[in-house]
Order: sequence, then C-alpha cells, then structure tokens
Amino acid sequence: MASAVIKFSAILLLVAVCAADVSELATGPPPVTEVCLGCICQATSGCKQGLTCEGDACGLFRITWAYWADAGKPTIGRQSPDDPDAYPNCTNDPYCAALAVQGYMRKFAQDCNGDGQINCYDYMAIHKKGGYGCVGELPFNYVNVFNQCVAAVAQYGG
Repeated sequence: MASAVIKFSAILLLVAVCAADVSELATGPPPVTEVCLGCICQATSGCKQGLTCEGDACGLFRITWAYWADAGKPTIGRQSPDDPDAYPNCTNDPYCAALAVQGYMRKFAQDCNGDGQINCYDYMAIHKKGGYGCVGELPFNYVNVFNQCVAAVAQYGG
C-alpha cells in the first residue's frame, strides 16, 4: 500500500510541482530534471502541499535561509531579495522553491558518490547534506523514499 501511495504521489508531483519551467534562473538547461526535483521533494517532505516554515527550514524542499542565499536568492515576482519576507515567500512557493534548488545545484554540482558523473543521485545527496559535504552516508529513509520514487517514475515511463 505504501508503495502505491508513493507511486501516486510521484505522478501527482510530476504534474503539479515539477512541471514548472525552471530554466529562467540561468542560461542553459536546468541541472536537475523535473523527475529528479520531484523525487528530491518526495524524499525531503513527502511533497505535502501547504508546508510552511518550521524551525530553520521552509516549504516542500525544507530549504534553509543559507541554502536559499547560496541559490541566488530567487524571489516571487518583483519582490526584492532584501525584503524580510522574500525567503519564506519563495521557499513556501513550489515554483520559486524549485528555482532555489536549481540555483543551488548550479553552484554546488559535484560527483558525491564517486561514479564519475554528476546526476540525480548526486543532487539528492547535495540537497540533503549541502554543497560542502555531500560525500558519505545519507539517512536510510531519505534514500529509500528517493529510490522508490525514481523507480516508480521509471516504471510509468518517466
């Protein structure tokens, strides 16, 4: 049953959150695919709509202020990044939060698992452990949910 819920969530996520065109943050294609963004979101928070700030992390991707700042401080509309509400407004908005993840990955893209390529698995590790410490063990639950999501999307032709 849990597997079916994850598969359903992954499909909904791809339609709702990750269909955003995140190419406007910088030139060239975004480093993180929509499927990868969706599975990072699923592993991070279950992609539960309506998540706000709790402690030092906000939104579906549980983004901290430092992560958002490293990502280039994307904002909604014409809001100034210096506005005190810019960080929570962006990170609690799925589209803007996805822009933040893309910006962060542009800055910190690296081969975390030593397989000679930079791919979704590396982005998943960078998102969880940060741009300066993505090598090493990741929480089992996080990796398990991420892998189930990737497998479910692949099974359905994603």
